[in-house]
Amino acid sequence: MSQIPFTNQSLSVHNLADVTGLEMQRLSPRYAPLNLLCGTVFLLFLLTILAAIRWQTWLTLPDWYQHLFPLIFGGLVAVGLLWLLYDYLADKRKGYAVREQDLSYQSGLFFQSLVTQPILRVQHVELKRGPIERKAGLATLQVFSAGGSLYTFAIPGLPEADARKLRQFILSHSDVSQDG
Repeated sequence: MSQIPFTNQSLSVHNLADVTGLEMQRLSPRYAPLNLLCGTVFLLFLLTILAAIRWQTWLTLPDWYQHLFPLIFGGLVAVGLLWLLYDYLADKRKGYAVREQDLSYQSGLFFQSLVTQPILRVQHVELKRGPIERKAGLATLQVFSAGGSLYTFAIPGLPEADARKLRQFILSHSDVSQDG
């Protein structure tokens, strides 16, 4: 049984692969509007609950609540609209890249994040599809690395066929050694 000799040579940062120059593939064009629609429905639900509490007849509300209701309602509308706008713009910037040895996911508008996972370190991959995603033909791919119970990252808004192909690529290449 031959042993591979241990080496630990110094590397120059300038000779390493540059992940910032990755050509990111965008998510499905249906993802951002669908996410915006879901957020809008949730905001309208919260506003309806708030209004129902204000104008219900079976319980007397404190005077301070009745006087502050327009401020509370308006504040929730303003914060909700800003949240929806931020989410929509951030969703447009999300993307992923697949290379021979790794998978990267980029997200964020002001606080940007780039996560790169070596395919050899992927423990398993899950394809998630909720009822809204199924209706839109989309899927979320969750990538789990070895040693953690939570996923390393999730790529939402993938067309289902692309998500299945990407999952199969990762599973078929996760046990291939780098030496070939």
